[in-house]
Amino acid sequence: MTSPAVVLLSGGLDSATTLAMARAAGHDCHCLSIDYGQRHRSELDAAARVAEALGAKAQKVVRIDLGAVGGSALTDPAIAVPVDGVQPGIPVTYVPARNTIMLALALAEAEVTGAADIWFGANAVDYSGYPDCRPEYMRAFETLANLATKAAVEGRRLQLHTPIITLSKSDIIRRGTALGVDYALTVSCYQADAAGRACGVCDSCRLRRAGFEGAGIADPTRYK
Repeated sequence: MTSPAVVLLSGGLDSATTLAMARAAGHDCHCLSIDYGQRHRSELDAAARVAEALGAKAQKVVRIDLGAVGGSALTDPAIAVPVDGVQPGIPVTYVPARNTIMLALALAEAEVTGAADIWFGANAVDYSGYPDCRPEYMRAFETLANLATKAAVEGRRLQLHTPIITLSKSDIIRRGTALGVDYALTVSCYQADAAGRACGVCDSCRLRRAGFEGAGIADPTRYK
């Protein structure tokens, strides 16, 4: 028998791989994509394609407006996306509280669908230094989830799965390729155009390209 799971699906490389891993683990996957006011909708279009291609049971888009808070190049068009290479420190593409909000929404979806498992494609190796992608944060959120929910109080404990958190980008790509992920369907670029074509110079594009090179796998990304 399969069990339900909630998978946060952005439409990027990491979350697509995580969905494939959740499916391989035997879950019926309820995908949750968040329209938080990001610069483009291409990644949301990609999420729908990926969910269908990987056999998700359902895919839902929840809309919130983190642009009203601002403070990030991904939600405020007045802040430029860095294009000079990955630099030390936390970049301006960090979105304040985004992962906490997305995980809270996934937690709500898990309670409603009866899922005891949330899968999240956070990565703390080849990434941009975001504080809410660290393993210690994930452990803390899982603790919170099991204190804050009706399901946990009544005995259905929730588990937060972060299966790629310690993998390099190359290892993520190798794992996803073995599971049949078509990375041509995904969009990782911070400033992709309406057709989903990548800029090739933002941090996310640089990390993605290096990942394919390291994996020895042809990069299917469409660039502007």
